[in-house]
Amino acid sequence: MISHPVICALRSSVRCWRHRAVLKAALEASDFSGWRCYSTPVRGSVTGMEEILARVVAPLPTYETRDKSPPPPESNSVEFMHFYRNLEKEDKLGFVAKLSQDFGVDHKSVSELSGKLLDTQLRDLATIIQVEDRLRYSLTPRYKQLLNHISRVEGGVKFLVDLRADVLEIISTKASESPHIRDLNGTLKSLLSEWFSVGLLRLERITWQSPCEILQKISQYEAVHPVRNWTDLKRRVGPYRRCYAFTHAAMPGEPLVVLHVALTEDISDNIQSIVREISTLDIDEDVNKINTAIFYSISSTQAGLQGVELGNYLIKRVVRELQSEFPHMAQFSSLSPIPGFSSWLQGLLSQYRKEGRGSDLLSEQEWGEVEQATDSAPGIPAVDALRKLIGTSEWMRSERLSRVLEPVLMRLCAWYLYGEKRRGFALNPVANFHLQNGATMWRLNWHADTSPRGVANSCGIMVNYRYFLNETSTNSVLYLQNKVITASEQVLGLVSQFQKNSKL
Repeated sequence: MISHPVICALRSSVRCWRHRAVLKAALEASDFSGWRCYSTPVRGSVTGMEEILARVVAPLPTYETRDKSPPPPESNSVEFMHFYRNLEKEDKLGFVAKLSQDFGVDHKSVSELSGKLLDTQLRDLATIIQVEDRLRYSLTPRYKQLLNHISRVEGGVKFLVDLRADVLEIISTKASESPHIRDLNGTLKSLLSEWFSVGLLRLERITWQSPCEILQKISQYEAVHPVRNWTDLKRRVGPYRRCYAFTHAAMPGEPLVVLHVALTEDISDNIQSIVREISTLDIDEDVNKINTAIFYSISSTQAGLQGVELGNYLIKRVVRELQSEFPHMAQFSSLSPIPGFSSWLQGLLSQYRKEGRGSDLLSEQEWGEVEQATDSAPGIPAVDALRKLIGTSEWMRSERLSRVLEPVLMRLCAWYLYGEKRRGFALNPVANFHLQNGATMWRLNWHADTSPRGVANSCGIMVNYRYFLNETSTNSVLYLQNKVITASEQVLGLVSQFQKNSKL
């Protein structure tokens, strides 16, 4: 029997040769005399960049002719895309900087119109509104026209998503501090948010019968619990599992955000039972054993869509889909990783060691147990021993160490999720995502992810964010407007223990 990967390869090869034949015929039949092609990476001189930008970025039409100006030829957009794609990475920074600075907003015109608006405040309302409209139009960056035209070219939307990914990398690595590049990022985000609004997205269920290319991308894009092999992937789209993705007509064959769901009897407290369960491969689903949906992985696949709301809408759509398939389903919950907890804890221990306040984090009895279990002296040696333990997975193999550390790490983790904030919202990005959606911080689970990655990231602890459907709207408003986190008695109890035993 031919394996699934081989079938995929054969299909891809056939499609590839067909594509080449069609492309060759199209090239022979078309007149490309006006196009410039860049088949290999090019070194972009400043002069070369200026020439192409002057050629393809059309001037902003006047206010009076804004709706009457003919669109530029499609070849402008194609030439821009080809030129940019074939630039070396360091030249892309210069190109983006020049595009954003030299072809952005006409600040002189904005200043003049702002003055006119102030002068018209005593005039009639119609005049004021017209001047406001002129001012609004003048705030349009010149390059925005080009971006709009690129979006109408085949492959143009994907190009702009990738362009924004490059811009975000420039900003995050501080390769440039230019405010013009930040403004370009804002323009791209605004356009992409319109083009990828939820009404334009298509929900697709991914199964073992889905196209090979989609299955490969689902495997490649899985960021939370990496797919080990084809058998693992088959399990994740098989019985008692669901995999859904949002797609967009402008990016065919590209899943934008992917959600993996386990169908269980109750709320899971261990990820290994989900991603490594062998028995679900070749059995039929028993509807009577399906009462709960566990969202155990959600991955955004396109860096350029960062900040564009997709994941929260995907969860809501999937909940409706599952309710339709299983009307009796009563429980919806995530089983989420806690990235950043271990590094936060290491930083906290380092800070307390430096300040000589190590005893403030644990009770006297707990420090005694740590000292005894690690054969270390009180004070700084015990803090160092605890830091060393957390930095390895050795303690997971010791029942005694695990017993000693469980109450300590559980309450510290509860505080990290519930009490550590950035601008009033949860510091942990996964917590912030689910709390914005209206979920309840419901249960912390000990030894929930015993993989090396799980132990390194969060000491093996995971958390359930539970979606009580009749409360999510209220919870979301409380969190977004008042920065109030809705949490269960277990979580609040652990937070209370932290406040009682530790001093921040």
